[in-house]
Amino acid sequence: MGTVSVTIDITGLPHERITFCPSPLAELGNALHALAEPAHHSRLHAWTTATSAALKPELADRLLEAEFMWRATRSDFLMPAQPRETLAEELDDLDRMDDERFVGAALEISCSTSHYPKGLPSPLVDAWARRRALDLAAARGPRQAAFVERMLAEPTATRAWIRRLLEDCDQAFFADTWRRVGVQLAADARHKTELLRRKGLAEALTAASSALSLEEDDNGSRIVVDKLVHGRTDARGTAVTLLPTIFGWPHLFSLYSPGWQPVIQYPTASHEVGGTEPVETVKLRLDALTHPMRMSLCRNLSRGAYSTSELADAYGITAPEVSRHLAVLKKAGLLITRRRGRYVLHQLDLSVVARIGSDFLESVLR
Repeated sequence: MGTVSVTIDITGLPHERITFCPSPLAELGNALHALAEPAHHSRLHAWTTATSAALKPELADRLLEAEFMWRATRSDFLMPAQPRETLAEELDDLDRMDDERFVGAALEISCSTSHYPKGLPSPLVDAWARRRALDLAAARGPRQAAFVERMLAEPTATRAWIRRLLEDCDQAFFADTWRRVGVQLAADARHKTELLRRKGLAEALTAASSALSLEEDDNGSRIVVDKLVHGRTDARGTAVTLLPTIFGWPHLFSLYSPGWQPVIQYPTASHEVGGTEPVETVKLRLDALTHPMRMSLCRNLSRGAYSTSELADAYGITAPEVSRHLAVLKKAGLLITRRRGRYVLHQLDLSVVARIGSDFLESVLR
């Protein structure tokens, strides 16, 4: 396990309580995020451009008003722990949620928070939580601040407004989209469920995403989500839901808020290309290239294979010093090393170096 990750304790949890299932509400949230942040989703450029252009101005204005719920972060209610067949059924489930829980989930809007605050009270009943929600909304803009003020003053009416907004999005563009992608997501969920049944959880998690793994030792079993955040939650006695997504790539979300059933949303494998390295590997490679001498050595190593003595002679430094720099580059997986007679030759692995940018972008967007 890397030094940063989200871990979900599943010790003693029967595999029957770990489910793979698509969610129309979760995918609608992903689609709204893609419309709000098209730069995150270059492969959806044609869809986001066409859909944005076709939006009626009134609907576009309403989406802008509420976009904090799916732009920088994802409001927790957009990742249902018990997915349904239809969006209407999932919206009905939201209607049954009490105001305090719903509003607290909707206002999880801080892009700077790397973990869930423990036991954060509802802004409907706690003055500090209320000020925090208003301050965070104000940082997003005057429209968002006004909307949060309205949500805190009139939660029932605002919840109805949110439902109508999501239903109008469904009618305007998402229903047609879901008819196409829902079939793919259901097929992916069936495949992962069969893997879980036949080959076990470790195989199913790895097949879902290279950022997911199963960790087992004397202390129990844990699902590990490789992300640039620290987080822990306990699924013992509850369940874990894994939601496949097409519109969510490259993001991998993990819902581990206190009091909520853990949910993981992963990009389907057929749409996950590049950027699959663990976060620790990305950090190693970036750190390896920060030293000016290693950058200089890479100039030679990118052009051909060199021995330690050749590099020492070229840069006027000692062979042991070159060896230390090469060891750092090799540990980061940036070198190809081979022996020729009594010489060991080193060369930069250009294919790995070429992926550093996309690997870094994926790791911070994950």
